[in-house]
Amino acid sequence: MRRGGIYVSPELSGAVLRTIRGARSVGREPITQREREVLELVAQGRTTKQIAALLRISAKTVGFHRGRLMKKLDIHDTAGLVRYAIRQGLVPP
Repeated sequence: MRRGGIYVSPELSGAVLRTIRGARSVGREPITQREREVLELVAQGRTTKQIAALLRISAKTVGFHRGRLMKKLDIHDTAGLVRYAIRQGLVPP
């Protein structure tokens, strides 16, 4: 405060950092809520069929969302998606 700065509570600063990290890592095109759900389930080790059943969508639609995620995030394999999800705090390491 003495140096002209501002005080931000720990709760607020954590939220700000998560937002900044998410925006920086995703790039120009943010992921949709459904893509995020698919990403979390992929990172949990669920199969395409399991994800489809849980989200009540077709396996083909799950594949579409997975492909869009990979394109948006410039990730080329499932292991890369899992690493990304862990770094973003979507699933525990």
